[in-house]
Amino acid sequence: MSFNDNAKLDPSEVQDVRGSRMGGGGLAIGGGGIGIVILIASLLLGFDPTQILNALPADTGTVTTDPSAQSVADCKTGADANKREDCRIVGYIDSIQQFWKDELAKHGTTYTLATTVLYTDQTQAGCGTASAQTGPFYCPVDGKVYLDLAFFDQLHSQFGAQGGPWAEAYVVAHEYGHHVQDVLGTLSNDQRTGPGSLSVKQELQADCFAGVWTKHAAETGYLQAPTQADISSALDAASAVGDDRIQKETQGKVAPEQWTHGSSAQRQQWYTTGYSTGDYTRCTP
Repeated sequence: MSFNDNAKLDPSEVQDVRGSRMGGGGLAIGGGGIGIVILIASLLLGFDPTQILNALPADTGTVTTDPSAQSVADCKTGADANKREDCRIVGYIDSIQQFWKDELAKHGTTYTLATTVLYTDQTQAGCGTASAQTGPFYCPVDGKVYLDLAFFDQLHSQFGAQGGPWAEAYVVAHEYGHHVQDVLGTLSNDQRTGPGSLSVKQELQADCFAGVWTKHAAETGYLQAPTQADISSALDAASAVGDDRIQKETQGKVAPEQWTHGSSAQRQQWYTTGYSTGDYTRCTP
């Protein structure tokens, strides 16, 4: 997978607060139930951890900034995206949002741009305090995606995903899939669990939406068409964050009644459905 060198990136769609760290009380995560729940939620790519985050003490400390930190303001072209991970994320966001803007317009719906907040360790979100422990998520309160790039290393080191650029693309596209649901008015914060729950259906639909974008990514002008190796990388990432696989590795057993995102096989199935059809109206788990 590579970006077209001459593609023009728009870093204004990313709010880069990396290097800014919140001191004081902050988000305390250690042992016990809360830590386990947040860890699992993060690795399952949840869209709204409000019920967890808002139950924790608000951060009342100071914010410090590292002036030497890189900034996505330097991400200008596809050539930059081929060299730097943060610029790659900018390129994915530009492509994803261009696709959904054009695609939804064909169906009479206006797509509203959503900012991605890149942060380090911890930052404040409309849904509460976002931490590296919570992983990528979409917050419908402020309409933003939150991402600490360290998550991708965690996905590889802790849960055995192959990693790589297209695994990153899958994660970003999945979160923007929740924003698309928000735009369409179908996003719900139903907390019921189980294979047939609304939560699982929404997560699988977001996987499917990610596959739809993948099918059309090259048409946006930012990216070259994904290879079979790229698709395999995305499918591997989808498998790594299946409920059954997460439960086996964290609890030693599978408990379908607790599922919130779907099994590894289901996540791969719906990403494949989106990619094979290229039609978001077919994303109906």
